[in-house]
Amino acid sequence: MTSMKFANILLETNPRSVAYPALYCRSNQPVVFDKLIHEWKMYDAGTFDFSTYFNSLSVMKLKRYTRATGFTLHLELKGAACEVLQTMGDAFAHDPIPVEGASKKLEASTKWQTVDLPLTVTDDMVIVGFIIKTEGAVSIRNSYYELDVDGELNDVELVLSTTTFKKEAFIERNIDLVKNQIIGSNDSIADHFHMYVMDNGRTLDVEKLSGDRVQVIPNDNVGGAGGFTRGMITAMEQNPKATNILLMDDDVAVSPESIKRTYNLLRILKPEHREDMISGAMLNYEIGEDQWEDIGNMTQQGTFAGCKPPLRLTLFEDLIYNEMYTPTKWQRNNMYAAWWYCCIPISVIEKNGLPLPVFVRCDDAEYGIRCKTGFITMNSLCVWHMSFFERYNAAVERYQTTRNTMIAQATCGMAPGADFMRELHNNIRLELKKFGYANAELCLDAFEDFLKGPSFIKKPGQAEQSFMAANRNKEQLVDFATLQAQANQDPELAGFDIKEIDRQLIEGDKPRSLPERLEDLITDNNQRYIKKDGTGYAVIPLQGWLYPAGAIRGKHKLVVLDWYNRKGTIRVKDVKRYQQIKKRYARDLKYYKANIERIRKEYAEARSELTSLEYWKNYLKME
Repeated sequence: MTSMKFANILLETNPRSVAYPALYCRSNQPVVFDKLIHEWKMYDAGTFDFSTYFNSLSVMKLKRYTRATGFTLHLELKGAACEVLQTMGDAFAHDPIPVEGASKKLEASTKWQTVDLPLTVTDDMVIVGFIIKTEGAVSIRNSYYELDVDGELNDVELVLSTTTFKKEAFIERNIDLVKNQIIGSNDSIADHFHMYVMDNGRTLDVEKLSGDRVQVIPNDNVGGAGGFTRGMITAMEQNPKATNILLMDDDVAVSPESIKRTYNLLRILKPEHREDMISGAMLNYEIGEDQWEDIGNMTQQGTFAGCKPPLRLTLFEDLIYNEMYTPTKWQRNNMYAAWWYCCIPISVIEKNGLPLPVFVRCDDAEYGIRCKTGFITMNSLCVWHMSFFERYNAAVERYQTTRNTMIAQATCGMAPGADFMRELHNNIRLELKKFGYANAELCLDAFEDFLKGPSFIKKPGQAEQSFMAANRNKEQLVDFATLQAQANQDPELAGFDIKEIDRQLIEGDKPRSLPERLEDLITDNNQRYIKKDGTGYAVIPLQGWLYPAGAIRGKHKLVVLDWYNRKGTIRVKDVKRYQQIKKRYARDLKYYKANIERIRKEYAEARSELTSLEYWKNYLKME
């Protein structure tokens, strides 16, 4: 039997802990860090509940995935008299439930007192935590959960690999956190950890940022797929060889404790789970208590989606839901862990090959589905990530996503039941209805590049060139001042005043009668069969998946706004351009139907080359 410190009781001073303290401790009195004496203080008499996202313990999953056999809470407290009580949550708990007989009282003391409270854990418990009831101010330090483990700890050499492109502020802050709180810590991870930063933009100061167990590697702009692949290769070839690699996006905020717990989890996994991927959650960078996704799946409609609904992690009942969620059969067969925080065993990479050279988008989804591992999620394993909704890019959503999902399905058999042709058709038609002709053409650019076969995508540099071309060809936005100046010169936009626009107007829609709905369906907003120029204008949001059908019908122009980034553009109905795009699409479909079997065969035959170490070393100029 072995004992190990598994999870520190976490109290932090960062923008998220200040704005969302209930991720750490729910209380009716303040919990404050005293900078003079470097101690956390629970001020005044009150109740301090640590049954939270970061400070509860996921005992149900620890029993399922690990060799943990016993659980102990270690606290160091000083100050007024207090009582420590164990709590738990079962399947139906909406608030922490005190565990009978699992408590300890402390008398007031000016010296530090140690509490080692054995935790009661039963089969119906999902998470456990604790509450401290104080009669006055109480300080807390050096507190953690300790586990008894059956057998010796697994040998783990963990690599953290991140790929960055001109995100200096994010990456430099995260490197600093890693150096100070992981490499500079007294925890076991410090001697079994490396961080590799693939600098695709070549903008980082290599000498300044590299150092003990941190290496910044200047890299060509090969996208996320190329950067993460280089991280995998570097991890496999380091000495000592890595056992696991944690892939993490650059534009994130991270708690080093999540990385420590990931390392500790790897050390105690049961043999049957050592080749599972660990999938960390994406919490909303702007609304830090909201979880967008911690495990994803490719839907039957050919779209990326989280398996779980959005959750609010300051709600105890959502902590329970998060741990208990059972994926559907479809989700299990088409599941992936996104690379904003994904820990992959090196043995899995050696068995399944390296990622596909697709630059960005779908690389992580394809890889997770290809490898068919188990997936482990757990409260407290996470990053805070910028919301995708607030950084919509047609070059990514219309070109990269369209092309890469088709390539992934043809090459590696990703999500064979997903209908990417249906998604292509819907996206083109949606863009055409909203006069987004440039973005509809991006969909066709992507489709045509897929039809060129693997010889096109495998050429070094082609992935970057294609993405840059998509960025040039996408609909270009201008700032609000320029947009207003353009509107002022257009008689059809008389009365448009950006200062009088609000989100309610941008995101609103109008009802349509059944005949109007049928007309829009048949005519694509009067651009086929019944062709009308339309009159007037409407204001609509930028995001491509939104369809304000009532607002746009019968209009000649659309003012499209990205309110979050204060940009927009003016679209003009163009029936002639609509017809040209439809003809091009019909021509592409004819070629697709005549050649798709040959194309799929070529992609499938190219799989071993495209995912090989030899190919990637040449691609990345590592020879």
